[in-house]
Amino acid sequence: MNPFTSLGIAPIILSKLERLGYKNPTPIQEQAIPVAIQGKDLVGVAQTGTGKTLAFGIPMIQCLNNTKRQGLIVLPTRELALQVDEALRKVGAEMGLRTAVLIGGASMFLQKQAIARGPWIIIATPGRLMDHLGQRTLRLDTVKIVVLDEADRMLDMGFAPKIKQIFQALPRDRQTMMFSATIPSEIMKMATTYMKLPIRIEVAPSGTTVEKVTQEIFVIPKDSKVRLVEKLLQQYSGSTLIFTRTKFGAKKLNKIIRDMGHTAAELHSNRSLSQRKEALNGFKFGRYRALIATDIASRGIDVTGIELVINFDLPTNAEDYVHRIGRTARAGAGGHAISLVTPDQRVQLRAIERLVRKTLPISRIPDLPPARAYTGPPIRRDEPRRHYQRHPFRRRY
Repeated sequence: MNPFTSLGIAPIILSKLERLGYKNPTPIQEQAIPVAIQGKDLVGVAQTGTGKTLAFGIPMIQCLNNTKRQGLIVLPTRELALQVDEALRKVGAEMGLRTAVLIGGASMFLQKQAIARGPWIIIATPGRLMDHLGQRTLRLDTVKIVVLDEADRMLDMGFAPKIKQIFQALPRDRQTMMFSATIPSEIMKMATTYMKLPIRIEVAPSGTTVEKVTQEIFVIPKDSKVRLVEKLLQQYSGSTLIFTRTKFGAKKLNKIIRDMGHTAAELHSNRSLSQRKEALNGFKFGRYRALIATDIASRGIDVTGIELVINFDLPTNAEDYVHRIGRTARAGAGGHAISLVTPDQRVQLRAIERLVRKTLPISRIPDLPPARAYTGPPIRRDEPRRHYQRHPFRRRY
């Protein structure tokens, strides 16, 4: 007997799951799917890589089949939007599932065409969704089910105003679901203002790291980080995801790693959508051994087989640490996460340890290779701002 059968899933979806190789539901799927199929509001908290997409995707596809109502999934990054769309299409293709992906950097014209075809499910980032609402190319009055994926990021200070406007455009009679690996108490309070008696399903406490990921800390001066990365890339031979704090840092480190002789690509918001797709697909299919990224990748990468995650820079928020290291050890596999901490970052390290509820082991720095000279583009970030002389008779409007 298929273990998914007891969750109330329709036979046509069960047969598709079986053909796709899904044998057993994950804990979040086992607990969330029956509740979601009943139409109840819920908040799901589970580690990254545990199948949250299907936990809301299966009930959404099943409930929207043969109805004139729509579903809406709002999430923080373009990469995550495309990833969710791909996962849902695999499950719902035989049922005639139609989706519209509304993300920045993509053609508005093509998105308007997708909306005109009457999609079952709209998958959108907040900014582009607001663009369509503002241009009146989209209405949300037929939406029956709403999902906020990576809800903590959706409701932080940056996205909260847009989320409020989106919910004002939604009908009151709807089902609302929120999912994330980290939902702090203040975010939970804010989330419940959009929900009716939500059921909280917590298969792991907020901040719990993936079970099979091992973690390691190196306390090292900033100017020795690159040399340690070179040593680590010699020590580990598998695919490696490296996180930097800034776009500039990602670009610079990508050039340095390429000079070491490794295939590498960069992923950050200064790259176009086509460049970001190429970098992610190249990393997924092995054309690039290393991917250097900012935090847009901490919640938008589902690549199996990542051996190593390196935090070249510690994240600004402790919660992002959980999402970053969750890119490895996915779907029950093993993985390793290494963080490079400068001596003045002890406070940030303690905040991470409080969140994950464990003391992270500090390792001795190995013998490092000699320093490499940076041969990349000139560093312009700290150049003084140019001041242009205004024409004395030209009025300034």
